[in-house]
Amino acid sequence: MGSAEFDPTAGAPAVAVDIGGTKVEAALVDPRGHVLSGTRRRAATGGATSSDGLDAAVLEVVTDVLTGNVARAAAATSGLAGIGVACAGPVDDATGLVTPINLPAWRDHPLRAVISAAPAVVDSGAAVVLRRDGVAIAMAEHWSGAGVGVDDMIAMVISTGIGGGIVLGGRVVPGNAGHIGQIEVSEHIGEPSLGSRTTLESVASGPHTVAWARSQGWSGSTGEELAIAVSDGDPIAQRAVDRLVDVVAQGICSACALLDVDLVAVGGGFARVTDDLVDRIAHRVSQHPLPYVASTRVVPAALGDTAPLVGAAAFVHRPDLLPR
Repeated sequence: MGSAEFDPTAGAPAVAVDIGGTKVEAALVDPRGHVLSGTRRRAATGGATSSDGLDAAVLEVVTDVLTGNVARAAAATSGLAGIGVACAGPVDDATGLVTPINLPAWRDHPLRAVISAAPAVVDSGAAVVLRRDGVAIAMAEHWSGAGVGVDDMIAMVISTGIGGGIVLGGRVVPGNAGHIGQIEVSEHIGEPSLGSRTTLESVASGPHTVAWARSQGWSGSTGEELAIAVSDGDPIAQRAVDRLVDVVAQGICSACALLDVDLVAVGGGFARVTDDLVDRIAHRVSQHPLPYVASTRVVPAALGDTAPLVGAAAFVHRPDLLPR
């Protein structure tokens, strides 16, 4: 969904927070899933940042959103519904501890407690709900994106890493289930990822795809340059994307064989490295010998870079999508 102006008749907005390997972002999201105009705030994170530095970045953007003009107007009229936090995993839903693969400064870090204790959060009286970012993306696409009306689906993101979440029976699977980037794809050898050289993420994420192309003699250095090279017909860049299509399809087929879902929504910045990437992955999946795998619809995710924020807000606005 897009952005919207604050409408006090729509109900109390939630503060949505998305924490990843390169940035933390926060915004107000109303009960319709609209990110409210002028409320998005962002700060850098990064794998080398200290634990205290990461905490400071998160609390900076959360405080900025809570003390902004729109939040003050909401508090004076409809109030705030709560604070939903989506963080890279693993995440322990019960304890509020996080150990993100892409943020090594946090290990068993009490993120929920840190946010809950921030003065602006205490003053707001809003409760904090913390879950993994893949769970948020799956909830967002099911609520208002490509998975509307689909009870059994997977949402996945191809970006700096590869992550995802699962919806079964109309409810999201909680915890760390759906972390599709960490499944094994043993036919491929890539760069190390969490001690393994054979995970989907270590082979097919954006940085690892670029690294593979460079290892084959390509002279570029970024995903954007790779996309241009593919468009220009560079054979190494094209082989890199062929490899990406093959391994992502392999991972999707494995997940669908296990879960028998109806839909896989694929998003993330690197999913746009070519205009037809998702269509090519879908075609590869459709060739699987198991009919229930081959019939799975593989489609582009619909919400773009707002999905983690919309999903984090869904932790507050759509508890009916969470497990009973």
